[in-house]
Amino acid sequence: MQPAPPFDPAALALRIKALAGEHGFQRCGISGIDLGKDEAHLLDWLQQGLHGDMQWMARHGSRRSRPAELLPGTIRVISVRLDHGREHAPAWDTLADGERAYVARYALGRDYHKMMRGRLQRMAEAIGALVGPFGHRVFVDSAPVLERALARDAGLGWIGKHTCLIDKDAGSWFFLGEIYVDLPLPVDAPTGDHCGSCRRCIDICPTAAIIAPYRLDARRCISYLTIEHEGSIDEELRPLIGNRIFGCDDCQLICPWNRFAKVTAEPDFAPRNRLDEAKLLELFAWDEAEFLQRTEGSAIRRSGWKRWLRNIAIALGNAPTTPRTVAALRSRADIDDPMVREHIHWALARHGVQPADP
Repeated sequence: MQPAPPFDPAALALRIKALAGEHGFQRCGISGIDLGKDEAHLLDWLQQGLHGDMQWMARHGSRRSRPAELLPGTIRVISVRLDHGREHAPAWDTLADGERAYVARYALGRDYHKMMRGRLQRMAEAIGALVGPFGHRVFVDSAPVLERALARDAGLGWIGKHTCLIDKDAGSWFFLGEIYVDLPLPVDAPTGDHCGSCRRCIDICPTAAIIAPYRLDARRCISYLTIEHEGSIDEELRPLIGNRIFGCDDCQLICPWNRFAKVTAEPDFAPRNRLDEAKLLELFAWDEAEFLQRTEGSAIRRSGWKRWLRNIAIALGNAPTTPRTVAALRSRADIDDPMVREHIHWALARHGVQPADP
């Protein structure tokens, strides 16, 4: 039998939630570590190959769904939410303009990983000041963690049919982070599922990647294709990508619960390099040095310059035919990367010309 902790667990849980607010998070909840049903769902998803090229999803085995295997001694998980929401209208306007580039709303500003991890670490240190040394580790999309399942169990929302977490009072425009702890804290009650019969996210998906409620085929998902996938993108899917060059938000933009989403006041999430209104041609003109300079501290950096060009080439292939568009594509038609070159030649063919045509 474990000795009684030198603190009141219920009082500590309340203080932890207050600390979350003091460190800039909008919600905080506490869950246990039993994710058996989610593990079964994950294993089935992996066995069907719906993770595409993301071999790291399978490589970590059961550590993703068993927190105590990832960090021995873990008995509770503290989950937090950090809002990044923006106004919806500009997003729809950009998607409707074939000459503009659409970048997922979360990636318009500073990369959230380091900023959020720093806040979580300081929050953990503040907990340590209350209880003394304790076993813990912070995570922000940086290890095999079932963050949405843990946040659901902590009462931060439910997993919607598009597989994103939804809070009925705040929509889904937020990041999640966790602190694994060995503290015997009381757990929060999960919320119910409030999607009902709605299927707007399923119906609007440009590539039909949501193959069933709560079931995503990453191989068809534009976010996966433009960010995670390293090689050639299936020609069948390219016209459906439209002008989305880094990620896709359609399923969240259409979600009726996002009418309750909070518009962030976080200055780090303000758009950089006018990415909320940039033209495809100006972004396609960036050389590698300019790409690296302009994406410093941005989540976009992870795609790399060549995938950046590949994605914009697809968008330019879907753009209105103009002399400037054709000229821009021809200017890179001989690029030394065969994967990028293939997509540029495809884009030129969409405009009815060949790379060497006069």
